[in-house]
Amino acid sequence: MDLLALLPPFPKSGKHHVLLVVVSAVAASATTAAILLMFSQRRSKSKRTLENKGGNRESGYAALIGNTPLIELTSLSRATECRVLAKVEYLNPGGTSKDRVALRMIQEAEKAGLLHPGSTVIEGTSGSTGIALASLCRARGYRCLIVMPDDQAAEKAHLLKQFGAEVEIVKPASIANPNHYCNRARARAEELGDEAVYMDQFETMANFRAHYEGTGPEMWEQVMAGYGARPDAFVMSAGTGGTLAGVSRAWKEREEKVQVFLVDPPGSSLYHKVKHGVCYSTAQRERGVRRHRYDSLAEGIGLDRLTANFRKARIDEAFHVPDQEAVDMAHFLLQAEGMFVGSSTAMNLVGCVRAARVLGPGHTVVTVLCDSGQRHLTRFWNRRVVEGAGLIWPETPPVNLNFLQRNGQGDKEDLREGRH
Repeated sequence: MDLLALLPPFPKSGKHHVLLVVVSAVAASATTAAILLMFSQRRSKSKRTLENKGGNRESGYAALIGNTPLIELTSLSRATECRVLAKVEYLNPGGTSKDRVALRMIQEAEKAGLLHPGSTVIEGTSGSTGIALASLCRARGYRCLIVMPDDQAAEKAHLLKQFGAEVEIVKPASIANPNHYCNRARARAEELGDEAVYMDQFETMANFRAHYEGTGPEMWEQVMAGYGARPDAFVMSAGTGGTLAGVSRAWKEREEKVQVFLVDPPGSSLYHKVKHGVCYSTAQRERGVRRHRYDSLAEGIGLDRLTANFRKARIDEAFHVPDQEAVDMAHFLLQAEGMFVGSSTAMNLVGCVRAARVLGPGHTVVTVLCDSGQRHLTRFWNRRVVEGAGLIWPETPPVNLNFLQRNGQGDKEDLREGRH
């Protein structure tokens, strides 16, 4: 609208001149705001397009991947006297950061000429990567075969089937066993020959690159732009090791002093690798492992070997986090922040508190919220399962972080140093 046309047609008195100046200023401000908004929207769209470059084959699902929000968890910030920030990766369309990895693996396979309409994409996964692959494959005209262990939440297999994937369920096994879900997936790909591609998320560097070029720089820029300070620490558990490796390298290239903390669940050997240089845990012995291969309610994290992705991680310290603390943290966060998180996210947040206590007040600690509780209704958020694992289901949600000192199941070295 032409605001000047609203002026009355009388001679230009002093008052009229003042009114003219005011209206002109308002019009100019409105125009400037509109132009800035337009460029802001274009820039946002451009950034998302860069995340999903791959020609004209990208689906609506792929277009939603990346640029997830970074938030402050004020309850943890107040409790630790540090700024605790979290990138909400479960707001990716598939509900996890595995969307980034799945898209990158498919894009690189396409660029290499390994995939064509009708090809079969095969992966061994605890569920999340499979869900992302199934959605992307359906939109691209590929078949999808997922092999997963039977100790994961049942809703993951249900989702995979709804997205059109063929799902093969196997018993948990050591990586040395041919029936391990990754080994079974690789064997299926070999049976199909050139018609199939095994994604191999644990070993492919496409995983690392998705986070080194995407998640890491994206999160760094969000911290700097939103909070005006460099992050002091990154805290993360490891499933394949891709996020930890990609972000740790991207951040340390920007600031070598950034501290990187690994969070490891019961039974996983990565904590021992970081602390003692040996990738072994006594819980890995076949006779010592219960039904779940890592003796943990946490899904999608923990390793019994060093993957190519994990080897690229730059880690300064490691925390061992017991399941009970993860359960209590998830209930605390639901009460304090209204956020319903999954097992690996809860583990990461326990690690954030530990890291904040090591660093001391005034530091900025960053992690990833990698899964929602909606994927964990039948296990981590199931009272019968939790109590069946010998853990305590909180009758009332915790109102403080005293539970991190209550059960005494954490790392003894951390306890001796007052870090638990």
